[in-house]
Amino acid sequence: MSQYVEQSACWLFLFYKGGVNVAIGKYHKWLEPDNLILLEAWARDGLTDEQIASNMGITAKTLYEWKKKYSEICESLKRGKEVVDIQVENALLKRALGYEYTETATTVSEKDGKKVTVTVKQVVPDTTAQIFWLKNRRPDQWRDKREFGGKVEFESDGFLEALKGQAAETFKNIEGVIDE
Repeated sequence: MSQYVEQSACWLFLFYKGGVNVAIGKYHKWLEPDNLILLEAWARDGLTDEQIASNMGITAKTLYEWKKKYSEICESLKRGKEVVDIQVENALLKRALGYEYTETATTVSEKDGKKVTVTVKQVVPDTTAQIFWLKNRRPDQWRDKREFGGKVEFESDGFLEALKGQAAETFKNIEGVIDE
């Protein structure tokens, strides 16, 4: 059983397969350069495959099939996601190492007029971000469990305890500065 249906100014050929209507031919529109750029932009904006599929008017399962079948769609989505992945990696690294930022505050009073205060603030390194980074980037050296001859052993070399102690000391020092 087959029929033609008009949707979004494009003709789709639908056929009945195992009790499900399946869209054939709709992928052509998504292989056009402008639509490939749109797919890349959606991925860059952080949309999940399910959200992208919904925007395209298809199911996530269909999108996964198209990604396997049409390399142009797969590559567009990869390019978009790579940008976001790099931004997240950079943010994680920045948080792990700590950073400084400038805060500007403007106050207006009748007596002094407009006054601009510029303050340089520091964000201390985040030990959780450091651990996450190291466990993912250097799993051979930083994972909690290690395999020896098929046997899994958990090892504690005191690193986590040392980091927790360092974090506690850092926050104690910061609280002392704030109290003064």
